[in-house]
Amino acid sequence: MKKQKRAPLISCASCDLETNERICMGEEGSGSKGCPTLTQKDLLNEANKEYEVPETKEFARVASIQEAACYANRDQRPYTMQPTKTRITEVCEFAKRMGYKRLGIAFCIGLAKEAGIVEDIFKTYGFEVVSALCKAGRTPKETIGIKDEEKIFQGTNESMCNPIYQAKLLNQEQSEFNILLGLCVGHDALFFKYAEAPTTVLAVKDRVTGHNPLAAIYLSDTFFRRIKNPGLG
Repeated sequence: MKKQKRAPLISCASCDLETNERICMGEEGSGSKGCPTLTQKDLLNEANKEYEVPETKEFARVASIQEAACYANRDQRPYTMQPTKTRITEVCEFAKRMGYKRLGIAFCIGLAKEAGIVEDIFKTYGFEVVSALCKAGRTPKETIGIKDEEKIFQGTNESMCNPIYQAKLLNQEQSEFNILLGLCVGHDALFFKYAEAPTTVLAVKDRVTGHNPLAAIYLSDTFFRRIKNPGLG
């Protein structure tokens, strides 16, 4: 029996074309093998139809306006990109543009100090703020089948991170826009799954790089090259 030839996997990350030469950036551009701009017209149309939903269209419209607002002197010709706004400022401005009144913060207990600063900043912009930390509820790790040797602090009654509870707390408080601050890999995914309000990320957890995971990517050919060799541990 003849094997059916599989279509190439979509892999925009593997495209070796210069940015300004890509078909997704201009109609005169080109696409690499499996380029979704060229090969997935039906799916593209399906996705674009979602923007016909008024609230989705407005959310996307404001996000695009916010994107441009992060660059200065856009009327200059020729134009060189001049970024001017930090992530925290962008979050505040986007929430203002959307007309949100109440923001939710879901944070790791290891970033409790930072969460307090973020809350103060949000309040300075005039928002109501509700927040929930990962250990809220003090649910034992044994609840999800964790053995003592699998705990961080072995021999103790260790509370599990509970992103589902965090999400439900913020749902109950009717947050209109949630901000994640330092949740662990996996825990953040569960929060996204159970949160009812749209959610963005201010910072992610990276215990080694001071919560700057791209540092390991930028240095993956030098000081962090072990990450390309998982067998080395």
